[in-house]
Amino acid sequence: MDNQQKKAKAYWNENLRYLVILLSIWFVVSFVAGILLKDWLNAIKIGGFGLGFWFAQQGAIYVFVILIFVYVRLMNKLDKKYGYDD
Repeated sequence: MDNQQKKAKAYWNENLRYLVILLSIWFVVSFVAGILLKDWLNAIKIGGFGLGFWFAQQGAIYVFVILIFVYVRLMNKLDKKYGYDD
């Protein structure tokens, strides 16, 4: 395996690591907080609605949009690190 292939493999592995971390965060917010912990979180009220309801209806969407911006920033840094930012 030449140097270019090693660099591409390292780039892809780091990209996959970012994806797993970011999708895990989204899973925790959308599934765990919005579904599994819904009843416990509904004891906390925000604007008259339970926090569990908020996570299920709004929080997962907001977190997903924020994670998209985080992913773009991470990928821009990764591109520069491996020289793919032409």
